[in-house]
Amino acid sequence: MAKRSKGTVGGVGLGNMGGAFARHLAAAGWRVLGFDIDAARKRAATRAGVEVVPDVATLAAAAPTIILSLPNVAALEATVAAITEADLPARTIVEASTFAIEDKARAADGLRKAGHVLLDCPVSGTGAQAAQKDIVIYASGEKKKIAALKPMFAAFSRAAYDVGAFGNGSRMKYIANLLVTIHNVSTAEAMVLGIKSGLDPKMIYDLITAGVGTSRVFEVRGPMMVKDRYENASMSIKLYQKDISVIDAFAHGLGVPTPLFSAALPVYAKAMEMGLGDSDTAAVCAALEKMAGVTRKRGKRR
Repeated sequence: MAKRSKGTVGGVGLGNMGGAFARHLAAAGWRVLGFDIDAARKRAATRAGVEVVPDVATLAAAAPTIILSLPNVAALEATVAAITEADLPARTIVEASTFAIEDKARAADGLRKAGHVLLDCPVSGTGAQAAQKDIVIYASGEKKKIAALKPMFAAFSRAAYDVGAFGNGSRMKYIANLLVTIHNVSTAEAMVLGIKSGLDPKMIYDLITAGVGTSRVFEVRGPMMVKDRYENASMSIKLYQKDISVIDAFAHGLGVPTPLFSAALPVYAKAMEMGLGDSDTAAVCAALEKMAGVTRKRGKRR
């Protein structure tokens, strides 16, 4: 007898994050429809049991719940337009990307006029963590809708929190990513200081993770810094510029000084200048090594 589906979910954006959501949902017994403009991502999703569809309108016609994991505001606007222009029953749209609250609010308003509900549900964690279901969801918006989606969230995350009114999810994400931005550079700073003093990078990693100075970011990105390998980015430096800009504007808008966050930004800019935009954000270590005059025997690196 065929296994009964737990429900139908649509996923728009099948990259590191969205692709992981779709794979976990399919593995957990959900019927998953997926859309992406990238052919390789569509092939990977199909292999994972996702039904890839030709466009957003087709996906939205079949899926009462739709998860958006998108790279930029233009993609969000195009997706919202495709949903609102179709004659559809009420849909619940879970916006999991990192955008300015104003952009999400504008999308929510447009969807509401068409009879749909948008929830602001950004994710804390990297693409590599999403692959292991080691992410946290900051869900905000209509309380009953969030409660109803808890079984779906449980299929691809280790925890989902209702953080209140629409926009609070994004506010929590900005705070989390402010810390990630700082911790990533502080991890690289410690590594470079240790390497230049003559210590073995692997020993630095092993002993810091065993002591009080560790952090989740050190544990996630430290191994890449040890190996000096930053390809197959779970979050590229180029894409992370969007998150940095959003956090910076948010803090400035509230008049809150961010001395550590602000001090970290030139290191990301240096990595971009070095042509490391497609590399994982851990490549800030390579930028600091250059600034410190450290030379390692390097493998192939992007």
